[in-house]
Amino acid sequence: MKIRSIHIYNHDGQRRDLTFKVEGLNVITGRSSTGKSALSEIIEYCMGRSSFNVPEGVIRDKVAWFAVIYQFEKEQILIAKPSPPSGGASCSTAMLRRGVQLQAPELMNLAVNADDNSVVELLSRLLGIPENRTDVALEHSRDSYEANVKHTFYYLFQKQGLIANKDQLFYRQNEQYQPQAIRDTLPILLGVSSHDRYELESRLRTAQRDLRINKKQLEQARNAVDTSHEQAIGLYSEARSVGVIGDEGSPNADGIINALRSALSWKPEKVPDDDGSRISLLEEEISQLRQDRRDIQARIDAARQFAKRAGGYENEASEQLDRLASIKALPKNPDSGEWQWPFSERNLAMESPVAAALLNELESLDRELRIATGQRPKLEAYLAELTSKVDGAAGAIRQKEAELSAAISANEAISQMGNRNNAAARVVGRISLFMETLLPNEELARLEAQNRRLNNKVEQPEDQIGADDSDERLTSILNNISANLSRYIQKFDAEFSPYPARLNLPQLTIIFDRPERPVPMGRTGGGENHLAYHLSALLALHLFAAKNNRPIPRFLMIDQPTQVYFPSEQVYSDADGSVQKTEADADLDAVRRLFELLLKFTQDEVPGFQLIVTEHANLRDHWFQEALVEQPWTKPPALVPEEWQSR
Repeated sequence: MKIRSIHIYNHDGQRRDLTFKVEGLNVITGRSSTGKSALSEIIEYCMGRSSFNVPEGVIRDKVAWFAVIYQFEKEQILIAKPSPPSGGASCSTAMLRRGVQLQAPELMNLAVNADDNSVVELLSRLLGIPENRTDVALEHSRDSYEANVKHTFYYLFQKQGLIANKDQLFYRQNEQYQPQAIRDTLPILLGVSSHDRYELESRLRTAQRDLRINKKQLEQARNAVDTSHEQAIGLYSEARSVGVIGDEGSPNADGIINALRSALSWKPEKVPDDDGSRISLLEEEISQLRQDRRDIQARIDAARQFAKRAGGYENEASEQLDRLASIKALPKNPDSGEWQWPFSERNLAMESPVAAALLNELESLDRELRIATGQRPKLEAYLAELTSKVDGAAGAIRQKEAELSAAISANEAISQMGNRNNAAARVVGRISLFMETLLPNEELARLEAQNRRLNNKVEQPEDQIGADDSDERLTSILNNISANLSRYIQKFDAEFSPYPARLNLPQLTIIFDRPERPVPMGRTGGGENHLAYHLSALLALHLFAAKNNRPIPRFLMIDQPTQVYFPSEQVYSDADGSVQKTEADADLDAVRRLFELLLKFTQDEVPGFQLIVTEHANLRDHWFQEALVEQPWTKPPALVPEEWQSR
């Protein structure tokens, strides 16, 4: 797998194409901020990485789509992805296209038909990454996972800030979880874990899982046997206390179990139907009687109030008549019954208006007094009738309350009988559950036999995996890589080159075996040395992968390696892809030695290997100029044309 071309599209449909030689050295040089360092981000983005790490600026503002054509042995794969939405940091949708000879499509023909998962799956399969699973010890909490094409990124990209880093050897090594991912997946990519080994490990994991389940069941069964006797004794005692079983003395263990088994046939006592409906009816009748009594009493109170008011009126009228009579103001004629003027011997016919008024008032008062007096017997009879009704209601209430008390007493007796049945039923229920979970001797024997079989199923693949000597094979592979690592370091003439260097996978570093003590890369000095160590490690790794047909892409992208050969970063940046400035300011011999080594690697060490280098330096050597992908980028030209409009 190599890089055939990179394509970017603006929002108006214009396209910028960048084509590489799929074999040999490719160099892109030029000024700063022209997009050189973004190339590796674009390639990684189009290899199934969702996050887009190109900094904010021209590329994000002006580019709508990114596309890369990847070259495989027999076909090409085009993967295009839209730029993340404004302000976004990731995108997982993609367009996939396969063919023998692909051309970059127009913007109008770009359409999402896949996602990053399908991209990763396709590239992994075409690379030949075998079906696999990372090896994780059972005592570890982390999960195993499948190695894929994304686990090759560590060995494909050397970014500007990494190339001379003394503490970090591989790309993304400083990110969380990535160091362990490198340790887990590199042995798979290097061929330590074969497909046969994967099958063995899969069988082993299944057998170990089944064995763990069996051990748990067997432990539970043995604990159940140990505790069942104590549970049986407790249930036996409860069953006796609630009358489910009788007193059978002090039976042995088997006798207790038999007694408990017989308790399962217990039937509850027949409980009479309660009289709840009768109680409810009586309560309703009492309530109605009490309401009737209250209504009658209210009528009595009203009649008494009326009688009181009537008596008051009668008394007042009588008092007025008595007053008139006492002063003999208007005496009655005893013969005629008429009122007459005082001191007059005959009735003067009351011709005077005053006399007439007085006579009318007296007649009215007398008439009302007679009416009031006449109503008193009726009122007394009415009150007597109401009082009788109240007394009758009170008697009925007392009778109904006696009936209610008797019904409640009867229901309490019924309830007590039901409670006894309920208590017994609960005990019988627990006995039933106990008997169901009581482990027969045959079940315990079955689990023990299953445990022996599963132990054998675990031991067999363990022995085969142990005989596979994977640790020794990994050591052998790393030794092979380390031998070439030492050789490349010597070609760079770096510090500690006289001593054997080895790639240390657990620590993810290079260690120099000096006679007095080993020296890790982090304790060495000088940017030139660290550059040499990084490139030597990657070249040695790719050499092994190519020679042994391991599923690692056959390309390597290096960002600004010659920065260490300039007096300062600013001087390096100011080189601008100029031959003159390179010759004037750089350690020209070291720059030339670096590129010659890289070129030789693609020609002699791994013929056809693809190296892509982004640079500020430039050499006038013919072979270097032939390696240039384009003329030095100076704005313009650059990755993104200057005339493109922002969205």
